[in-house]
Amino acid sequence: MSTPSSSTDVTAGQEGTWQPRLALLVAATFFMEFLDGTVLTTAIPSIASDFNVAAADVNITMTAYLVTVAMGIPLSSWLAERMGARTVFCAAIAVFTVASLLCALSQDLTMLTLSRVAQGAGGAMMVPVGTLVVLRGTPKSELLRATAYLVWPGLLAPVLAPMVGGALTTFLSWHWIFLINLPLGIAAFIAALRLVPGTKPQGKRKLDWFGLLLTTLGVGALVVGLETLGGHAPGLLAAVVVAAGVLSLGGAVWWMRRTRVPLFNLGVFRTRTFRATSTGGFIYRLTISSVPFLLPLMFQDGFGWDPLKAGVMVAAVFIGNIGIKPATTPIIRRFGFKPVLVFASLASAATFALCAFLTPQTPEPIIFALLLFSGAFRSIGFSAYASVQYADIIPDELPSANAISATLVQLAAGAGIAVGALFLRLFDTAPVFGADQIAAYKGAFIAMAVLMLVSAADSLALHRDAGAEVSAGSARR
Repeated sequence: MSTPSSSTDVTAGQEGTWQPRLALLVAATFFMEFLDGTVLTTAIPSIASDFNVAAADVNITMTAYLVTVAMGIPLSSWLAERMGARTVFCAAIAVFTVASLLCALSQDLTMLTLSRVAQGAGGAMMVPVGTLVVLRGTPKSELLRATAYLVWPGLLAPVLAPMVGGALTTFLSWHWIFLINLPLGIAAFIAALRLVPGTKPQGKRKLDWFGLLLTTLGVGALVVGLETLGGHAPGLLAAVVVAAGVLSLGGAVWWMRRTRVPLFNLGVFRTRTFRATSTGGFIYRLTISSVPFLLPLMFQDGFGWDPLKAGVMVAAVFIGNIGIKPATTPIIRRFGFKPVLVFASLASAATFALCAFLTPQTPEPIIFALLLFSGAFRSIGFSAYASVQYADIIPDELPSANAISATLVQLAAGAGIAVGALFLRLFDTAPVFGADQIAAYKGAFIAMAVLMLVSAADSLALHRDAGAEVSAGSARR
């Protein structure tokens, strides 16, 4: 397999100084990007009323954003190489901020959708290039600490989005969902100019246009197909679009394995610790991503709770995420990646199975405690996967590994909602667990628990010392 003719300015895991302020800045931009992916959900009725359109039509603004982010990621590593990671990262923040203003100023659905596309383009560059900026100067002995900062936005944003969107829409207006990004974006842009090291662009590698075309079309088709499958009326077309996406990505892999200068160096998949993120790690993220979708629906549709009560209860997952975060790095240092990944998967599977047996009569403190533990286990697993994937990647392969990983994260998030919705429809049509209001949710949670066991099995196949240079790095000094 051919590899790119030159590397980028990224040299993670070699020499450098750990910079917490830089990692915090990048994490903050990630939070904005992840939050805006789903925060509009609760504002859809208000937007539909203002624009005088059907609520279902507003979903295109969310799909357009997610598709643009997913399709833009494959180009990010090449742009960072040709223009410099600092330049691309700062430009991404600027585009995202300006696009947020345009979203707030939109007078109709067309303008809002186009503005969301521009916002997604900025977000597509912020996530993978921001990661490169952090990992560039982080020694492997400090990789756990660096990724601990970068993981929390992906954990918290899906849980907080309904509450944030609901509060802003209720007490202000839906426009503030975007206006709040303006001071944050300006502050992030100024901080990026000060904190992100300036480096000269390295390499003049030509862009693999055909590989980019196949990859972006494949990713875009998968995201659109998964979004449609997760909707109320998936139909045959959604399955065809998903199949087309898979075929396009298969063609991209075939092409990049044969061309002289590929878009990505697919040799990264020979590294077992990285490959784990596309096997067990993908399934782990998929199942975890289904929880913020399934829980609020079950509480409202099955238990008869109002949206506020459901949102407050789901916040227990957020508390568990935050509460365990200071301990995730010491836990990985103490036990190593393999035991932690297996434990996180098995423990998460157990919480999913227990969610299947919740009823409206279950004492609320017990529900809260269960979701608290679920959030904690989810945080441990996310942190472990985010760190182990780069543990054995050499600097020249990091841009490809980073862009592939970011793409898989986007696909897993979309797949989680789609698979959760499919299981709900399946168990609603075939009432294996009964015919009451919560029967379909019981089946969906049990199915997700089984999927999580597949992730645990994949982690069991890892070498016992997988990622030891990272997990025990600081202990050796």
